Amino acid sequence: MTMRRKCLAVFAAALALVTALSAPASAAPVACAAPAPSTTQPGYLVFDPNCDVSGAAFTPLAGARTYTGIRDGAAFRVEVPQKWNGKLVVWAHGYRGTGNVVYVDNPSLRAHYLETGYAWAASSYARNGYDVGQGVRDSYALIDIFRQVTGHRARSVIMSGASMGGQVTAVAIERFPRAFEAAMPFCGVLGDTELYDYFLDANVTAAALTDVRIDFPLTPGPEYQAQWREQAGRITAALGVRAGSAPVLTTAGKSWSNAVERRSGGERPGFDSAFAYWNAAPSLAPLNDLPFLFGLYPGLSGGTGGIASGNVTDNQYTYYRLADSPLPTFAELKLNAEVLRVRHTATADPGLAGIPRVNGTPAVPVLSLHDIGDLFVPFSMEQEYAKRALRNGRGHLFVSRAIRGVGHCDFTQAELVTAFDDLTTWVRTGRRPAGDAILNSRAVADESFGCRFTNGVHPNYAASPCPATTTTPPVPPRM
Repeated sequence: MTMRRKCLAVFAAALALVTALSAPASAAPVACAAPAPSTTQPGYLVFDPNCDVSGAAFTPLAGARTYTGIRDGAAFRVEVPQKWNGKLVVWAHGYRGTGNVVYVDNPSLRAHYLETGYAWAASSYARNGYDVGQGVRDSYALIDIFRQVTGHRARSVIMSGASMGGQVTAVAIERFPRAFEAAMPFCGVLGDTELYDYFLDANVTAAALTDVRIDFPLTPGPEYQAQWREQAGRITAALGVRAGSAPVLTTAGKSWSNAVERRSGGERPGFDSAFAYWNAAPSLAPLNDLPFLFGLYPGLSGGTGGIASGNVTDNQYTYYRLADSPLPTFAELKLNAEVLRVRHTATADPGLAGIPRVNGTPAVPVLSLHDIGDLFVPFSMEQEYAKRALRNGRGHLFVSRAIRGVGHCDFTQAELVTAFDDLTTWVRTGRRPAGDAILNSRAVADESFGCRFTNGVHPNYAASPCPATTTTPPVPPRM
């Protein structure tokens, strides 16, 4: 089973949760306890960690032992194999919307962790929303919870997480550098507020290319959502994109595709299929009548992401490209002259408040994976982390692998298993595993980019077939 479109399934999961809570007791496969009121977050409920939101029981895999509970308003699960190697993986889940029910689930590599001797622990976090700081605190607390419930201290800990959990992972290993021996974020928000800049850029360039005047209210009123829906409707019609159907791009739409490609990671194989996929996908509720990216315009929340103390987005000095020519084209000059410019009033937080900063200063090996066609948390997040790590002299501690998929967290078990095994071998032997040259624009644009570590079928991705034998591109080995 893949993790395809995991974060897009947030609201489907929430619906399943509501259904589970409201269904008659006789309809549930197991007797789940009623959600418990949170002891730390007023108005919150904590779902029974012994049950999945579907109502299925959480039971140990063969030969393993499980422990569950609720601590400080967060549900937790722990599982230890019969032949435990003394090591622990802490798993951090992704964004789960803004509902008031928190729940814990299992990591996608659960079976592999146990088969290779690793125990694992996961938290619901005490709060929902884009609260990375809460995710870090609750994930770090699992190390001591593990000791308390099992009676054994893990002799080493690996931190891992997906999507927002990838940012939880990156922040945790910097905040608590002595607690972890390695990290495996994937499809992660490794560029902190750069994600919101990307959402801003996608929307303001679309508006400028279609001559639709928009604004960016720092304190949007209740009428702004309707105003934006009307403006976005005119923009998307002029681009030739519509939620629920494949785009038929106008001239402006083709220019916008070029802008989004360069802003999300640069020219790369399969981008046309990614662009079509994400523009046919509806956005998140309540703007799910719009193509995906238009429901994520930061102006809808004043640029706070629902968590920051002010607007974290900024494009004052961003120069938008539509092509890779050495000199700017007339169309680029016009776009950059007319695009709406926004100035930030807040930044990534140096601590755990707001949107915590990812410095790019790992003290331990980090191996990451990212779909090159992901336009929710774009491939550029990997590149941003790689740049920061290099600036801080930590480039040798970061390995990134490009996967030829268009979804968000669209990885096969084979891809994840190989990455985890290569990470643990790196820790054990000190030999840095292979990765992709994600900062080399020629390598990224090559038709074979992503072939080396892609292993399995990725629906909706379309590009030239990979060669029968894929070799590492002739680029510097550091990245």
